Amino acid sequence: MAKIGSLPQAVAELVHDGDTVALEGFTHLIPFAAGHELIRQELRELTLVRMTPDLVYDQLIGAGCAAKLVFSWGGNPGVGSLHRMRDALATGWPHPLEIEEHSHAGMANRYVAGASGLPFAVLRGYAGTDLPLHTASISTVTCPFTGEQLAAVSALNPDVTIIHAQRADRAGNVQLWGITGVQKEAVLAAHRAIVTVEEVVAELTPVPGAVVLPTWVIDAVAVVPGGAAPSYAHGYYGRDNAAYREWDSISRDRATFTRWLKNLQGTPS
Repeated sequence: MAKIGSLPQAVAELVHDGDTVALEGFTHLIPFAAGHELIRQELRELTLVRMTPDLVYDQLIGAGCAAKLVFSWGGNPGVGSLHRMRDALATGWPHPLEIEEHSHAGMANRYVAGASGLPFAVLRGYAGTDLPLHTASISTVTCPFTGEQLAAVSALNPDVTIIHAQRADRAGNVQLWGITGVQKEAVLAAHRAIVTVEEVVAELTPVPGAVVLPTWVIDAVAVVPGGAAPSYAHGYYGRDNAAYREWDSISRDRATFTRWLKNLQGTPS
């Protein structure tokens, strides 16, 4: 059952060094505040999982939180590269970074398998790519009914999944809507789950297309208004495009990034 409390408390209790951690949210509802709390608590040796790692994962990698990245696309949307990720891969600064790359379909199916309690998922995919040659979690199976050879991907069960949502009720049931991505599957696949929300309300009223996650699949809910910024929360605030552009210049230079990091951590620069 979900416990409603503070974000620092939830991270301290539920996320540990060496954990596999998924911060999911596609285009909007990206859990930036939670990612920043991981940095402030100086988590280390994390395996970071995300279909589309963008700024928040660049920040986590640059802060030295990550040992490995499991993903299907990485970049600063509409702007360019993730420079802290590139630096870690090219030079090992601040720590060497291992990567495991998938297709979007492969990652989504891995979450579904994990959420379903299955050891792997089957899909038509990866044909014409060399990803299976470099990724141990991709294999093939032969259909017992047709003889067709299909791609298989191992289930993904994060130690912790963290998402952001629009609201929760007082019992810890969570509601999110808009572009919902794989948040539901990532939460259901995880051993532990943290949700940051814009607000807690007395009752969850119906919203077209909304996803409701019941309290018994969530460990902690934290009220963090603006917790998805600079991404957006549909119905609450828009995307801060300037922040995405600004990140390109901040992240290009180690010294500039280090000043940003010290400011985030509240330490003197």
